[in-house]
Amino acid sequence: MTYSGAVKVGGRADVHELTDLMISKVAVGPMNNNAYLLRCRATGEQLLIDAAAEAGTLLRLIGDDGIASVVTTHRHGDHWQALGEVVAATGARTYAGRYDAEGIPVPTDVLVDDGGTVRVGEVSLTARHLVGHTPGSIALVYDDPHGAPHLFTGDCLFPGGPGRTTQPKEFNSLMDDLEAKVFDVLPDETWIYPGHGNDTTLGAERPHLAQWRARGW
Repeated sequence: MTYSGAVKVGGRADVHELTDLMISKVAVGPMNNNAYLLRCRATGEQLLIDAAAEAGTLLRLIGDDGIASVVTTHRHGDHWQALGEVVAATGARTYAGRYDAEGIPVPTDVLVDDGGTVRVGEVSLTARHLVGHTPGSIALVYDDPHGAPHLFTGDCLFPGGPGRTTQPKEFNSLMDDLEAKVFDVLPDETWIYPGHGNDTTLGAERPHLAQWRARGW
């Protein structure tokens, strides 16, 4: 079936099948968080992005093969409610941005810096530190050698604009980082997987950068 990225809490996962990687997207919890299970096709190793809520749902998605690691995109509580239970059940290594790890109650095994690498089997993801929504938010880029890049943005970029900020300096910081580390270096075909809601592409969002700057959110 064709992947759409449209999922709902209590519904089935949607699976994006790439040449080297399978990406399963599921919505969980009262804030409709997205969680993403990445599976390396060559090795079967799995990685979870954001154990947001509903540990039972996530563990069923993970299945008997378990996960090697779980990445928390940022410190906000709706993105780690199920982290402790998932880690206890799987023994997974935990990853988070260096400047957000202190705000996540489950200990972080690996502190991630800008440009750092997170691996799942033979697949490599590159971290991008985006400051503004939180001090240590990270996005993960999969530069697919067989097609367009894929970018997991947490709450830093959504269809229609950047993530929530509370002060002008935070908004400006987030926009600066999004432009320098995302829009300026990745092509329009880049697929965006956000922390809530539907997917988008950089090409769909790029024409609106000036509008976002002008409105200030």
